[in-house]
Amino acid sequence: MSFLNDLFIGLDAAAKENFQERLDIVTHKIKFMDKMPAALLDVNSNPTYYLSEELSIAGGMLETDIFNAVFIVYYQPGKNLTDLMREVPAALNPEWQAVKNNRVILLSDDTDQKRSAENAVSLIEDMAEMLHPGSFIFGHEGDKWIRFGV
Repeated sequence: MSFLNDLFIGLDAAAKENFQERLDIVTHKIKFMDKMPAALLDVNSNPTYYLSEELSIAGGMLETDIFNAVFIVYYQPGKNLTDLMREVPAALNPEWQAVKNNRVILLSDDTDQKRSAENAVSLIEDMAEMLHPGSFIFGHEGDKWIRFGV
């Protein structure tokens, strides 16, 4: 979580405590759950590692073999949900386990916001909700991310 420590620099004590408390809720629950194999892909279905640290903290295990991924998370810098909904369907392989089980997730890029402690913690919460449905509810589904059924 070293990248988070860097983001916490310069925050007042109350803000640090708030973000740490939110992270602790996720990490405590994750300790008692299996890591979910997830592939992070761009719109061309190429593996990406851009959000791998956040994925790991949220209870995911980066899966490089798309056929073994329980979840596939599509993320492309600069792309919003509308862009992803338009571009991703052509990239899906119906033989992938995640596609067969409707576990494809589209994650919007908040291009208007810079990388901050608030954004990183919120992303970790969202990823925990994506990978462990029913165990976490943070309320950003439909706004920042969606489950994409085929």
